[in-house]
Amino acid sequence: MNGLERDCWIKRNRYYYRCLLKFLRYTIPRQSSVLEIGCGTGYVLDQLSPARGVGIDINPAFITHARTMYPQHQFYTCDAKQLGGIGEQFDFILLSDTIGTFDDVQQVIGQLHHVCHPATRIIITYRNLLWTPILKLAETLGLKMPEKRQNWLDRDDIINLLQICSMDVVRTGRKVLMPYYVPLLSGLMNRYIVNLPIFNYFGLFTFIVARSLHGLKPPSAYSVSVIVPARNEKGNIEEIVRRTAVMGRHTELIFVEGNSTDDTWCEIQRVAELYRSQRDIKCVQQDGKGKGDAVRKGFGMATGDILMILDADMTVPPEDLPKFFEAISSGKGEYINGTRLVYPMEKEAMRTLNLLGNKFFSVAFSWLLNQQLKDTLCGTKVLSKENYQRLIANRAYFSDFDPFGDFDLIFGSAKLNLKFVEIPIRYRARTYGETNISRFKHGWLLLKMTFFALNKIKFV
Repeated sequence: MNGLERDCWIKRNRYYYRCLLKFLRYTIPRQSSVLEIGCGTGYVLDQLSPARGVGIDINPAFITHARTMYPQHQFYTCDAKQLGGIGEQFDFILLSDTIGTFDDVQQVIGQLHHVCHPATRIIITYRNLLWTPILKLAETLGLKMPEKRQNWLDRDDIINLLQICSMDVVRTGRKVLMPYYVPLLSGLMNRYIVNLPIFNYFGLFTFIVARSLHGLKPPSAYSVSVIVPARNEKGNIEEIVRRTAVMGRHTELIFVEGNSTDDTWCEIQRVAELYRSQRDIKCVQQDGKGKGDAVRKGFGMATGDILMILDADMTVPPEDLPKFFEAISSGKGEYINGTRLVYPMEKEAMRTLNLLGNKFFSVAFSWLLNQQLKDTLCGTKVLSKENYQRLIANRAYFSDFDPFGDFDLIFGSAKLNLKFVEIPIRYRARTYGETNISRFKHGWLLLKMTFFALNKIKFV
């Protein structure tokens, strides 16, 4: 098959490619650097609008055609088992409907480390084996592009090979129930129904988002900023300073006081002066309202490589923060979230309605994000400053409607395909002050956020 023939097949199946590209454009932002392995004639790579686009394929006829059609990108005739010769790293590596053609899939995956930096995401799409008889029939009837014999790989096989090759799977799922266009019905099936439990099992193509575990820095190379939003928490300030460990090569504490009616601000200033010779302490008063505003203010001041949130109520003990540091600095996760729903809680630590609400959102968000998230509302959250800067650049995608700051970070991290890891913590009852959360008012707002995120994350 030559390049013109392949492009004709793409046009004949344009609706399938439209669905595929919709998913890929959500996953791969415009102006990223992208390497496509098995690029064919370069159509998919060009449609992603990369700032730097490189495509490789073992078929010289496809590469010749791609160079003619898309001279703004670079194309090479290259075996995927020889990626070390490319000599550069990319933000995204795409293997779309090609992994089934490799004669040694494990060797190809092992080669991917050569073109990955720590933030690189590897995107693999591959047909669902349940569709094999239907696709074979479509080939026989001339409705589908003929293809060579494919490897018998399912999702678990690919995940296994990724793990063997020191790759970490971030999330997986399936897309597309109707690859041909039927007005109204195709949109309903491919945007909504395919994402529902049970129906998702029958999606036409499986997707896997993964990352390389090579090239990580040692924990001692990182500095840490602990942001402490504080409103009416005068009695906890000095305890936080005394009990927060020094992590990495340097740890700073940033107190953000927000419209307290007690003497929290004065206490923060007193403690900062008292411990000036022992700890790096910064303090500021927020301009707006709400925890989300306080977190953003603190993150904006932070100089550390790793950003942590510690609620000033100390219901999550400061002594637990080194667990979060170990998880992120070792590369086990990129967005580290505390969970209060594992260990038994102290009496009065969480009221029954709050507990039920948290369990509901746990199930909803694990399904919504395609990653395990047991406790969406635990105040202790950790990510790198570099990823937070990327999150800020992408914030307009969700708009600004989160007064807590929790969902801004959760949704933003999910959009960036960061690896989620949860750390169980022992949730303590308050020893000072009262909660600033209104169960019903804020619970309703969280529910609205969940439905809003459906059309931004799940139904895309």
